[in-house]
Amino acid sequence: MNAIKPAFGGRLGDTVEQSTPWWPERPARNRAVPNQLQIIFDDTGWADLGCFGSEIETPNLDRLAGNGLRYSNFHVTPLCSPTRACLMTGQNHHRVGMRFLADIDTGFPNSRGAIDPGVPMLPQRLREAGFGTYLVGKWHLTPQHEITPAGPYHNWPLARGFDKFYGFLDGCTDQFAPELCQDNQVHEPRIGADYHLSADLADRAITFIADHVVFRPNDPFFLTLALGATHAPLQAPRHLIDKYVPVFEKGWDAIREQRLARQIDLGLVPPGTALTPRNPGVPAWSELGADEKRLFVRLQAAYAAFLEHADAQIGRVLAQLAALGIVDDTLVLVLSDNGASREGGRFGAVDINGPYSGVRETIAEQLDRIDSIGGPEGPAHYPEGWGMAGNTPFRRYKQSVDLGGVRSPLIVSWPNGIAGRGQIRTQFAHAIDIAATLADLARLPSDPHMDGASLKRSFGDAAAPAPRSTQHWEMFGHRAIWQDGWVAVTEHRAGVPYDADTWRLYRTHTDFAHNQDLAAQYPERLETLIASWWQAARDNGVLPLDDRSLVQLLNGTTSPYQMANRTQLVLQPANSHLPVSSGVTSTNRTMRLTAQLIRRRAGESGVIVASGSGEGGHVLYLLADELVLEHIALGERVVLHTPAPVTEAPVTLGFDIVRGDGDSAMGWLTVNGRRTASAPLPRTLIHPAFWGLDVGRDPVSPVSRRYADCPELPAGVLQTVTLDFAQPMSVDDMAELIAATE
Repeated sequence: MNAIKPAFGGRLGDTVEQSTPWWPERPARNRAVPNQLQIIFDDTGWADLGCFGSEIETPNLDRLAGNGLRYSNFHVTPLCSPTRACLMTGQNHHRVGMRFLADIDTGFPNSRGAIDPGVPMLPQRLREAGFGTYLVGKWHLTPQHEITPAGPYHNWPLARGFDKFYGFLDGCTDQFAPELCQDNQVHEPRIGADYHLSADLADRAITFIADHVVFRPNDPFFLTLALGATHAPLQAPRHLIDKYVPVFEKGWDAIREQRLARQIDLGLVPPGTALTPRNPGVPAWSELGADEKRLFVRLQAAYAAFLEHADAQIGRVLAQLAALGIVDDTLVLVLSDNGASREGGRFGAVDINGPYSGVRETIAEQLDRIDSIGGPEGPAHYPEGWGMAGNTPFRRYKQSVDLGGVRSPLIVSWPNGIAGRGQIRTQFAHAIDIAATLADLARLPSDPHMDGASLKRSFGDAAAPAPRSTQHWEMFGHRAIWQDGWVAVTEHRAGVPYDADTWRLYRTHTDFAHNQDLAAQYPERLETLIASWWQAARDNGVLPLDDRSLVQLLNGTTSPYQMANRTQLVLQPANSHLPVSSGVTSTNRTMRLTAQLIRRRAGESGVIVASGSGEGGHVLYLLADELVLEHIALGERVVLHTPAPVTEAPVTLGFDIVRGDGDSAMGWLTVNGRRTASAPLPRTLIHPAFWGLDVGRDPVSPVSRRYADCPELPAGVLQTVTLDFAQPMSVDDMAELIAATE
C-alpha cells in the first residue's frame, strides 16, 4: 500500500527567495496506542509455567501474570508453522496456505509451504501505520528450499513486513551454535563459553527496543520475540540442570497430580477436575527401572533449566522496558505455539540428532553420556511421559487436536490499558484473535479478511463474550470443532476412511479437561457438530483432507528442494554458510568430496571443509602436512590420517564415503584421487548436528578437538570443493529430515 503524499503547505515561487518552505507536522506520540511485545515460546506445555501450576521457576513470567491477565481457555494450532501463520495474519492457517509445515508444497491451495503472497500480514499493516516492526528469533514461515545464502527472499521476514530481523528461519537450532540470519544475510554468532541463544536473542531485542525509543520516540513499536526455548535441543547452563534433578525424581505421575492441584488452587482449573488417563504408550512411573528413572529425570531437568533460563532472559527484556520508562505504555503477550512435544519418544534422547535421523539409542548407550545432557555435546530431549506432564491435565501432545496439542498458556499485561491485576479470563480464544487484537489496539481499520476478533473487551470485562461461537482444527486428518461450549474431536488413522473415524463429544463448561465422552448420550448434537466441521472446512480451505505421510507427499510433489536433489555441488571459499536444511551437509549418502588446492606452503594448516559442530558432523583439514578426516555421530568419533605427509601443490585432497548396511559406511581419505587411508564409520546420520557446512573454515563450534583456534586456510590456497553424490537424497531420508524436528 502506497502512502498518500501530503499536499504542500508552503508557497512555491521561481526562486528560493520568492518561496516559503513547509514541513508536514509530525504527529505526537499517541499514548493510547501501546507498544506491542509478543513473546512466543516453542513446544511449551500449558502447565509448564509457574503461573500455570508448574514447579519450574519462571518468576518473571509469574510477575507479568500477576500484573495482568491469564487466559485459561486460549488455543492455538497443534504445530508451529500454522500457529505462526495465524499470529501473523489473523486468519485460519489453511486459508493462507500453511496447512502444516513451511516445507512442502502439496500442489493444493491449503498447503503451499508459505503464506500466500496476497495475504496482508500484521507487521506489514503496522509498519504502514507508523510502527517500528522487529522480529527476534524463530520465523519458520519460509519454504525449506528458499533458506539459502541467496534466498530468494520474498518469504523472509523483511519482505513480509519487518524492519529488522535477527534469528533463525528453520524449525529449530542449536542453542550453543545456532544457524542465524540478520535481515537477509547469514550471520555467524560470536559464541564463547557463556554463549546461549536465548541470551543472544534477548540482547538483540533489548538493542532494538533501545534504538527505537531513542531514534523514533514518536512511533510505537511491534516486536516479536520468538524463542528457541523450549523446542529440542534442550540446552541450558549446567548449574540449572543440576538444580532440577531432585525436583523431578518423584516422576511424571506425581508431577501431574501436583500441577493439577496447584492449577485448581490458582483458579485456572475448576475444582473437581480430574486428570485425563495416562497417554497411550506412557508407562506408570512406578513401573520404570532405576536406570530409566535416572536418565529420564536428567532429561526433564534439562528442559526445566532451559525454561527457567529463558524466563531470566525475558526478565532482562522487561527490565529494559522499565529502564526506558515505557512499561506502562507497552502491551506484552506471552504464549506457546503448540502443546508440549512427544518427539523424544519412549526413551528420550541424550542427543536428539539420533531421533531426528531415525536412530534411537538404548538406555545403556544414553547413560554412558548422561553427564553431557543439556551441554554442547548433549542436545537432548525428554521422553514423551514428560510431554504428557507438560500438558497437564489434558490428553495427547503437539500434532494432536486434543487439548494437549492446542491449549496454550496466554499472559497479557498492559498497565495503562488493563486495570485488573492477576485476574483470569475464561473466554474461548484462538491464535487468530491475537493479530485482530493487536490491530485493534493499533487503531488500524478493520480487515474483513481476518477470521479473528479482538480480545480488547475482555481486558476490562471478565464476562465479555468469546470472540466467536465456532472454531475448527485439522492436522494430518485429525479434526476437532468447538461450538458454543461443546467440542467434537476425532483422531484419524492414516489410510482409514474418514467416515470410519470415531468422534468424541465433550461439554467444556462442565468438563474442563475433556474427561467425559458424551457422544453416546447426545448423538444428534454430535452429528450437528460434525456437519458444522465440514462446513467450516469448506469455508476455510481445509479441503482436500490429506493423511499422506511425508514420504508419500514428497513422492507426489515437484517442489524444488534445493540442493538435496542435486548429484553434484561445486563450492568455493567465497560461498556463505550452507545451512543444515539444504540436505547436503551430512554423510548419510554415498559421496565423494574433492578439494582443489592450487598452492600451498609446506607445514601450512587449515580447515578444508567442515560440517556440523562439536556435537556431530565431519571435518577435513590439514594439520601441518597431515591430512585428517574426523567424523562424529552420536558420540562416536572416527579419525583418519594420511600415512604420508602431503607436501605438494597443486594437489587434490578429499574423501570417499560409501554407504553400507543400515546406518554404517566406509570412509577413505584421498590424495590426487588415490585412496590412502580407510576406516569403517559405525553410524552416519541424516541430521548429525544443527550447524551446516563451511568451506575453508570451521567458524562457530569446532568439529575437531585437535585444534582450538578454528584455523582458516590462507587466501588463495583453496580453489574449489566439489561434492559428488551417487544419487539424490532418498525420499525416505528427505522426509525424515523435514519431519523429525516437528
